[in-house]
Amino acid sequence: MAHLLVRCLEAEGVRYIFGIPGEENIRFVDALDESSIRYILVRHEQGASFMAEIYGRLTGDAGVCSATLGPGAINLALGTADAMTNSSPLVALAAQGALDRLHKESHQVIDLARMFAPLTKWSACVQSPDGVPEMVRKAFKTAQSERPGAVFLAVPEDMEVARTRVPMAPLPIGTVHADAPSPTQVTRAATIVAAARHPVILAGHGAARAGAAPALLRFAERFNLAVATTFHGKGVFPEGHPNALGTVGFMRRDHTNLGFAAADVVICVGYELQEFDPVKINPRGDKRIVHLHRFPAEVDAHYPVAVGIEGDLSLALDALADALPVGLMFEDTAGERIRSLLAEERAYGEGADGFPLVPQRVVMDVRAALDPEDIVLVDTGTGKMWMSRLYPASRPDTCLVSNGLAAMGFALPGAIGAKLARPDRRVLAVMGDGAFLMNSQELETAIREQIPLVALILVDEEYGLITWKMELELARHSCTRFANPDFVAYAESLGAHGHRIDSASALLPTLRRALNDNGVHVIACPVDYSENLRLTNRLGELHGPF
Repeated sequence: MAHLLVRCLEAEGVRYIFGIPGEENIRFVDALDESSIRYILVRHEQGASFMAEIYGRLTGDAGVCSATLGPGAINLALGTADAMTNSSPLVALAAQGALDRLHKESHQVIDLARMFAPLTKWSACVQSPDGVPEMVRKAFKTAQSERPGAVFLAVPEDMEVARTRVPMAPLPIGTVHADAPSPTQVTRAATIVAAARHPVILAGHGAARAGAAPALLRFAERFNLAVATTFHGKGVFPEGHPNALGTVGFMRRDHTNLGFAAADVVICVGYELQEFDPVKINPRGDKRIVHLHRFPAEVDAHYPVAVGIEGDLSLALDALADALPVGLMFEDTAGERIRSLLAEERAYGEGADGFPLVPQRVVMDVRAALDPEDIVLVDTGTGKMWMSRLYPASRPDTCLVSNGLAAMGFALPGAIGAKLARPDRRVLAVMGDGAFLMNSQELETAIREQIPLVALILVDEEYGLITWKMELELARHSCTRFANPDFVAYAESLGAHGHRIDSASALLPTLRRALNDNGVHVIACPVDYSENLRLTNRLGELHGPF
């Protein structure tokens, strides 16, 4: 059966599997050796799951990770849950004890299918080799269909050597096309939008997945509509465009929230509530929501959907545009001020030459070092807040964060998945020192597998986002400080190139040299996060508390 499983994976177009072999899946790994699939041996199964998640997010094809039974499978859980909550297609495969052991207490055996069930769209255990073609096809169809997410399959060790009753082959793969939007719903939505005084567009992750950026741009320009994006939607609308409002999702009322203050209608394009709480844009629940997506919206008191249009997002936007009155143009009441406030922060960053570096300077140097199509992954923590707010993205899926589960430690292993998914792009992983040490062992994976990437560590010896939150709400903080190793020596001990930033002017040229080299680089950059409270204090003075 191991060879049949591999043939089914090949039929699904799988090019890479990220994982660590175990005693119970040695025949599966051996069968991979004779296939077209490249097995990426990792140093921790959690890293494998993050690699698969980001690969799936960027390609739309399910990323695949693999582990042994028991502890190996459990280590896949975090990245699997992260993929599920970030709407990224992923298939996790794990070995399991033999079927005749599953009904009783047995060494390394737990009910993996039940454990993964709340973390996935579908979780199952192979009970017969004859079911493999159907189960693999169902796994990939489920993971990749909207809303995409994670699937888990357990493969008992005796199934690896079991034979099918008759020769079997992979199932054919059908192509699923998104439905055209309902004309009735489009007409209803057009009536609401045409009657609005100050409508605003909110574009989310679903718009990026659907490739709806060109249609969104056409729609916004035709009616002079202001557009904000979620953190996951960054780049689906160019942030340098005169209709751009920036991003929403910060933990306090931000400049972009001004664009929603006077809005009476919010046109949500591919927005998913797990990206951020809609109370941030509709605190009184009185704004009318026009919801455009491939699936219905979640129920929330602050997300009262007046009309939902389900179907292909580009077709829906074009149909809605055609249904609105010719010559209709809206006034952008807050956009100019928002863009001015964001421009001030960016200009401050470009000119700040203090050391340690202020986070605004880091953001702007990263922007200057990367081309528009290059990819930056930003780990969960303080750096994510600054990058999500200020990093100007002009292309979708070029600034990647985790904002569903918001797991720490994804960026470095995720960068490996990103580079394999987009080998023509340069890839930078930005993370705090806390997040780096959660999966830093995957540097060795990148070096051994010859996958070039750059890791930028923002050093403050602290879980800074927690300190920031504690100071905001308690006016003190505790239990967030720690010590670090010598990051340059650590990187070099693994075979990477290590760099230590010792002045503000050193970061940009170091980034450029590292990104232009076909190797693995680690840059340790001290950061002054005293800017955190200055920011939230200033936002409170400008816009009031949330």
